[in-house]
Amino acid sequence: MKLSDFFDDDIDRKALREEAIECYRKYINPTYVDMLSMASLDIVEWEREGAYIRDLSGEEFIDCVEGAGCFNIGRHNKEVAEVIKKAVDRFDMGGWIGMIPQRAALAEKLAKICPKGLQYSFFTSGGGEAIDTAIKFAKGAAGKQQIISTINGYHGHTGYALSATGRDIYKGPFLPLMPGFTHVPYNDLNALKAAINDETAGVIMETIQGEGGIIVPDDDYLPGVRKLCDKHNIIMILDEVQTGLGRTGRMFGCEHWNVTPDIMVLSKSFTAGYLPISVTVFNEKVAEFTNANPTIHGNSHGGTSITCLASLAGIEYIEKNDLCRNAETMGKNLMEGLNKLKEKYPGFVKDVRGKGLMIGIEFPNDDIGPLMSAEIRKNGVITIFTFMNPKVVRIMPTLVITEKEVAKILDAYDKSMEVISEQV
Repeated sequence: MKLSDFFDDDIDRKALREEAIECYRKYINPTYVDMLSMASLDIVEWEREGAYIRDLSGEEFIDCVEGAGCFNIGRHNKEVAEVIKKAVDRFDMGGWIGMIPQRAALAEKLAKICPKGLQYSFFTSGGGEAIDTAIKFAKGAAGKQQIISTINGYHGHTGYALSATGRDIYKGPFLPLMPGFTHVPYNDLNALKAAINDETAGVIMETIQGEGGIIVPDDDYLPGVRKLCDKHNIIMILDEVQTGLGRTGRMFGCEHWNVTPDIMVLSKSFTAGYLPISVTVFNEKVAEFTNANPTIHGNSHGGTSITCLASLAGIEYIEKNDLCRNAETMGKNLMEGLNKLKEKYPGFVKDVRGKGLMIGIEFPNDDIGPLMSAEIRKNGVITIFTFMNPKVVRIMPTLVITEKEVAKILDAYDKSMEVISEQV
């Protein structure tokens, strides 16, 4: 493959597809290709628009995977693309040492839309980096070392983030990890209370567990965590990488429970799926540490001129198109339809849960999730089981999805459940 291939409208797409798969096998990871093939997810993306992607073969799918929420405002959002084009014509990334106005503008915007008190921003390139930043800042602000996280929580694969992740399968080859981490069951205030001691600096958790199986906490859980953190002078960190920016029907998932953390982490859909960026936003309590140590942490590619402009355009698109409300409305429609399918196939669907357009379907055993992912592809929809809980299939379509597309998803699930329920 060469550069010009990707801009040639007359390219032999079948040949390009075969070449791309071969390059993945030879230069990236052959086992990964085999894994995708076994799950019928060996799709080579080409055209992308709104809720849809098209394979180089010409197959079209509604994308309900979306990189676990990287494309909240739709695949290949043209308004954001135009902003990026203009930005590239005028700016480069900008220096990390100096001050660039685009970074300042994005930080100001975040301070306005985030829960009250989350005033300060530190920009990085990916979710794991932002989690690392959050944990470092929590330790620095508290002057202590212990971090409490949750079993089956997922926070990424970098240093502190991997230590915070609550699944041993990701950790084994890399031991010893960062010390000072304690894991407790999610949605269990008594377990959290018992784990707190004089060395506890912070508590980190997802607002809704994503990779753990779309686990929505009880209504008293996050407020209870906030009270415990206040009582013991502990930094509360919420990982909103998947739940942030409209996904759950609110701009931020924590708004469902009227809880404001001391630190909140955002990434995924921050630039509408065009460019890598993440941010750690935090309050005055944490800022006392960062203000006293302004060069203690850095990131060369965090918050560049172009990524910040893309992020500003993405947030503006969410606001002016009221995508939070659409996520809430379409999510209710999808949940109602899936619950009807649960009744139609008794014993096959164990649970349907979620908020907004972050929905999980739980099946009776781990084998069904992969089977459903494979079968539903035949019906024009891509979904995938959660890696830390494969009995749960995650449905996370774009927030611009329409009633017509929701109906297509439900029809695809109905057809797929009819086939798989007869096999198991």
